[in-house]
Amino acid sequence: MSDSSPSPTETNPESTPETSSKSPRPTAKNWPLWLGIGFFGLISVALLVSLGSLMRTEGDASLVAGAPDPAGAEANPQDDLRAHQALVSEVVADLGRDVLIGDSPTKGNPDAEVVMLEFSDFQCPYCAQASEQVAAFMEAHEDEVLLVFKHFPLTSIHPEAIPSALATWAADQQGQFWEFHQALFANQAELGEDLYVQIATDLGLDLEQFNRDRDSEEAKAALARDLALVQELQLRSTPTFIMDNLLIPGAVPSEFFAEALTRLQAAQ
Repeated sequence: MSDSSPSPTETNPESTPETSSKSPRPTAKNWPLWLGIGFFGLISVALLVSLGSLMRTEGDASLVAGAPDPAGAEANPQDDLRAHQALVSEVVADLGRDVLIGDSPTKGNPDAEVVMLEFSDFQCPYCAQASEQVAAFMEAHEDEVLLVFKHFPLTSIHPEAIPSALATWAADQQGQFWEFHQALFANQAELGEDLYVQIATDLGLDLEQFNRDRDSEEAKAALARDLALVQELQLRSTPTFIMDNLLIPGAVPSEFFAEALTRLQAAQ
């Protein structure tokens, strides 16, 4: 692939989605829901902080321009999580549903009230694990949620992150994104040119179009748009999920997604 491919620190600012003027959001959408009673009380915050400390972080703050200083997060991780949740809620409200979804691959109900953004890297082992949890969750809730896939290639530690992302974009042009996505995670140890061509062949893709599409400026621009959103949200690791306006960092059990969905639906 060309050395001109985008990376989290090379995103073209012009590709950042336009933001609308800020307006008050309904109370049910406000970020304090994260800190509400029950599941989204302090126990939830402690659980997420514990998960973050137990899993090996895929990336760091230097990968995303303007990300919070990780030293501050270590000093008071709960306050850092609360502040990040507040920022995410603001960005989600400002951009709006249509801009957040954009032209990204989706799965589930297009008319669902709840949209879940998945920020992932095909060379990230935790993303591969999380994809299984997401699949289980979506199988049970495909009528209630629209899943939107966003690319977050961590180029400083994953040399195949961008080539694999571009390959899935090309597969999406022929209606085979999710099949290609599944095959990449299933064969993560073999990521490389031979695998991309083999998967494309197995899926019956037009190889000439596949190769042309993944080398195109349109493919690179699509990744740049996702990375601009990553910067706006100040995401620092993969996988990261945003359900409605709720930040869910790290790989969590499918039951966590289900409980989050239940609480969000109750608040709507």
